[in-house]
Amino acid sequence: MSFKAVDRQRLFVGGSWAEPDGGYYAVVDPASEETVGWAPEASRDQVHAACAAAREAFGPWSGTSPQERAAVLGRAADIIRGHLVPYAELAQAETGATTGTARGMQVGVGAARFRRYARVEPAEWAIPPQINEAGPIGKAGVMGALAVRQPVGVVTCITSYNNPWANPAGKIAPALAMGNTVVVKPAPQDPLSVYRMAEALEAAGAPPGVVNVVSGRAVEVGEAAVSSPDVDMVSFTGSTAVGQRIAEVCGRDMKRQLMELGGKGAAVVLDDADLGSAVAGIGTTFSFYSGQICTAPTRVLAQRGVYDRLVEQLAAYAERLKVGDPRERDTVVGPLISAAHRDRVEAYVELGRKEGAVVVAGGERPSLDTGFYVTPTLLADCTNDMRVAREEIFGPVVVVIPFDDEDEGVALANDSDYGLIDYVWSGDVARAFRVARRLRAGGVGVNTVGRNMEAPFGGFKRSGVGRDVGSYALHAYSEVQAIVWPG
Repeated sequence: MSFKAVDRQRLFVGGSWAEPDGGYYAVVDPASEETVGWAPEASRDQVHAACAAAREAFGPWSGTSPQERAAVLGRAADIIRGHLVPYAELAQAETGATTGTARGMQVGVGAARFRRYARVEPAEWAIPPQINEAGPIGKAGVMGALAVRQPVGVVTCITSYNNPWANPAGKIAPALAMGNTVVVKPAPQDPLSVYRMAEALEAAGAPPGVVNVVSGRAVEVGEAAVSSPDVDMVSFTGSTAVGQRIAEVCGRDMKRQLMELGGKGAAVVLDDADLGSAVAGIGTTFSFYSGQICTAPTRVLAQRGVYDRLVEQLAAYAERLKVGDPRERDTVVGPLISAAHRDRVEAYVELGRKEGAVVVAGGERPSLDTGFYVTPTLLADCTNDMRVAREEIFGPVVVVIPFDDEDEGVALANDSDYGLIDYVWSGDVARAFRVARRLRAGGVGVNTVGRNMEAPFGGFKRSGVGRDVGSYALHAYSEVQAIVWPG
């Protein structure tokens, strides 16, 4: 089976595929600049209809057993895995991901997340009972207390463009496992993959209204999905600026929120670090989603004893990476998501030059006939007050800042509006862990950029609110209820 372009994609509302009120818009392949397919533009009324359908479905769905819900998720995982190649080809066409990334990190991780939440153990969402010693009227009034988890209700899931499989699956699967229903508003750049996910869930037996998908480029589509009175919670992955606007609406209506926002990950490279390991880890910023990922180690803080060698090796690493058609087997760096985003990244590189940074690698467009490409770019001799060091660029651009001692390195790392994922490289593991504990970030990688998919994921400061992944996602998509009785 191979990928075929979608002519006219319809909305998925209340278990039916509906024509969009707002017509269609082109989804563009960022490598070839050709049209992948036509995505539907929902109206405000259609978004509200999706939210109402999710509300109607919530009661019956939340009343099913966890085993029944798990069976649906398991069948969806099997369907996604069975369509791995065509689904990956579509994701690649929408996002410009390399073949390995599209198959493994996009569709493969998406299927794995459905499979993971099809195997939820009761212990993962139970809370140990607590018995108090004496009630308000003395020992005769001893009360028993049990805390249990209940589904939140209707969850709006607004997803990012950099991974149209793993990111939505990481929201939808745990939300459904806990008995919630969902309205998914995918990123406008690559929504077609999310509709394939909805098809898989429909085929797996998800009842009408349990999963709804509405897309559109207009701001009002997302606004309606957030502000609908039928929505109890919003789960958002995207920029901090948009997250702030969503949080304001949630705050007015007292809606639960889970926010995974921007990042400017600091990579603290100490003078006893294995530079080969550090370069390979930091180099993922150039190749992994072409730097369009919030967890990337984009702000390198190098102790002066290794600064020159690290800059030299990072520059050599960047220059060896092949930039080009993501469908070619030896391509490492694909395109950015759009021409507008390419222009934005290039503007940051030019800003870095004006701020006094030295471009030691990249900084220009490759000589390719089509596609929204930027070569891997390394900016050296930076200071932490430069905009290129403080703002999220979201592209294959790394800045390097020198520091003298450990305390200065920690201070520079923490001097950021963001706090999602930081990194430490040191040959002394005890030293690395000591530094990691001092970093104000939701996660810290020690001598690695790898992630444990059961560890809590989320940020400090402007990088977000809440935690998900693994069992933590089950907690995020649930409310705690206390039940008390006489002892």
